[in-house]
Parts: sequence; structure tokens; C-alpha cells
Amino acid sequence: MGEPLIECVPNFSEGRDKDVIDAIINSITSVDGVSLLDVDMGADFNRTVVTMVGGPEAVLEAAIKSTGVALELIDMSKHTGEHARMGAIDVVPFIPLSNSSMGECIDLSERYAKAVSENYGIPIFLYAESARNERRVKLPDIRKGEYEALKEKLSDPEWEPDFGPSEFLPRSGATATGARQILIAYNVNLSTHDKSLANEIAGKIRTSGVIKRDDQGNKLVDSNGITIREPGKFKALQAAGWMYDEDTAQVSMNLLDHTITGLHDVTDAIRSEASKLGLTVTASELVGLVPMQAMIQAGIHYCPDSEEANENNILQHAVDGLGLEGLHEFDIGSSIIELAIRGD
Repeated sequence: MGEPLIECVPNFSEGRDKDVIDAIINSITSVDGVSLLDVDMGADFNRTVVTMVGGPEAVLEAAIKSTGVALELIDMSKHTGEHARMGAIDVVPFIPLSNSSMGECIDLSERYAKAVSENYGIPIFLYAESARNERRVKLPDIRKGEYEALKEKLSDPEWEPDFGPSEFLPRSGATATGARQILIAYNVNLSTHDKSLANEIAGKIRTSGVIKRDDQGNKLVDSNGITIREPGKFKALQAAGWMYDEDTAQVSMNLLDHTITGLHDVTDAIRSEASKLGLTVTASELVGLVPMQAMIQAGIHYCPDSEEANENNILQHAVDGLGLEGLHEFDIGSSIIELAIRGD
């Protein structure tokens, strides 16, 4: 059956200072039994996403050690960046891979939260499958208001952290941790510098859709006072408009379950919506690694004769169809989880 394998994808609120990220990475690679698969630094987002895999205990140790380094070197009171964030180490998800379970990852997230809150005294929220409160299942709900609203949020008894003090710490902020299925972070760039157009497309495709408004622009509410929303096109999809750089807007997405909503589904939909606005899709990018199945699904979709094609051809059709080489060369061997683990 083999040893259990866990993926952990911590997000650090630093994407510009390589010395800081190198120190964090060194703390991870110093742990035996952990393989570092990807380090994605984003200067505009001022955020780095790290992907590591290994046995449960090794991954937990690496997550705790890297958190200590991040808290020492990152000062949130000086942090600016495009991406939503609330802490120096913003989110630490644990993900079951081979021979592991969601229950095991929930346990790891709770042990991580306990250790970090006790060692460093920071507030920690549990989210996703680890959430103990339905208001904390979705990460955007916890992050709402971001770092700037954290002081007020922590003063609200309803937002008492699951671990650690209800205290605003300007330097470190707060952290979320939890267990979840594999999430694909995927961005699609548009031929515009108008972020509002990217937001408009995001609202049409994401699960939560958009808020309904009257002719004067006021929010519509139901008889219970709850805001009425127009659902989006896809399930299991989070999306928002961001800026890739000062000249390029993008639709930034989290695919929460690629078996329900695939990479090719959202890419084709964005191309269609962009065309209606007189725009084109210029490129796409994956943040972190992607599971093989998601790329095979996309490759079959874009391959004219997938029944006759081999795996390599199908994967290349996925790369071409999604536009993954529009920004830089896409390395299949290091970008797909299963291939990266094997070292192919």
C-alpha cells in the first residue's frame, strides 16, 4: 500500500525579498522526508506559494518550522500587495494524497494550529474541512476585510480564533489552517488593463455569482433581509479580478474540485465572456502544481483525436489549449504533482 503522502501548500506574505523566501525554504528542506515541489514568488501579489509533500509528521514539522521563520522575518505592518491576505503566513492547508485521508489532514491542521499558537502566540482560524464553525468554512469569509480589518474582527466575540489569543498583532497578523481537497490556483490574463472588466467576467463564472441590484444600484434583499445573488456559471469555483501587472488584468481563480469544474471549462468560458467585451485571452498561468487528472481532462478536451494520442501528446494539447506558455515556458515534468514526485 505504501507510506501515506500529504501535500502542504503554505502561502507566505512576501514575494519580493528573495533572501526572506530562501530562509523559509531552507527551513523546509532541512526536514528529512519532505520534498519541495514548487516555490512560486509573485512580486505584484507580494506573496509566495510553496508546495511540499511528504509523510504526515515530516510535513507537519516543516510547516511549523517555516512558520517560525516567516514570523521572524515578515512584518505585516509594512506589507502591500494585490492578493487578499491577513497574516505573515497567511494560510496553511493540508491535503491528502496517496494512502492518506481527510481525517488525517484535519488532525494535522489542528496540531499545527495548537503548536504555532502556543509557540508564537498568534491567532489561528480553522477553515475548510477543519472548520468548527460554518462561517469559517470558506477562506474568503475569514479573510474578509483582510489585514486592515483584523483588529476590529478580533474584538468581535463571534470571531474568537480557534487557537491563540483574540489579540491583534501588527507584525504577524493572523493565520488560517485547515484540511481540503486539492485546489488548483489558476489565472487567465486578458488584453486589458481594466480590472473592472476582469471582475465582471469573474462574477459571471464563479459559484457565488454577483449581487443583484435595482436600477439605482442598490442591493436587493429578500424578505429576511438577506442579499439576493445571481449565481455564476460554475460550481466549486472562486474567482475575482486582479492585476497581473500594471498593463494586464486577469481573472484569478481557485478551482475547488477539478472533477466538477475543470481547467478547460473555465478557460473556454472566459474566452467567450472576454469576446463579448471586445477582449481576448492572452495567456494563463498555474500557481503551484496541478494534479495529472486535471491536465489529462483538459488535454482530452483540446485534443482532436485523444483516443489515438499518448499521454505526452494529451498533456501538450492541454498546455497549448489552456495557453500555459503565453507568459513563459511551461515545464510539464515539474508542474504536475505526480511527475514532480517521481522526478520525471
